[in-house]
Amino acid sequence: MAAERIDVEQAHADVGSGKALLVCAYDSDEKFREHNLPEAMSLSEFRKRADALPKNQEIVFYCS
Repeated sequence: MAAERIDVEQAHADVGSGKALLVCAYDSDEKFREHNLPEAMSLSEFRKRADALPKNQEIVFYCS
């Protein structure tokens, strides 16, 4: 499945409704701490939890 670009408003609505999970796409936890958004998880946390996450949940990756 190909990645789809969505605008900020759609991402905010999807995350706020629980439809999507917000993931900061930086490999560095230091960069995550500098650029994290409310409700976002780090890429390293996402990788650790990937197998346990719902398979039907949208995932929004961002970097700033």
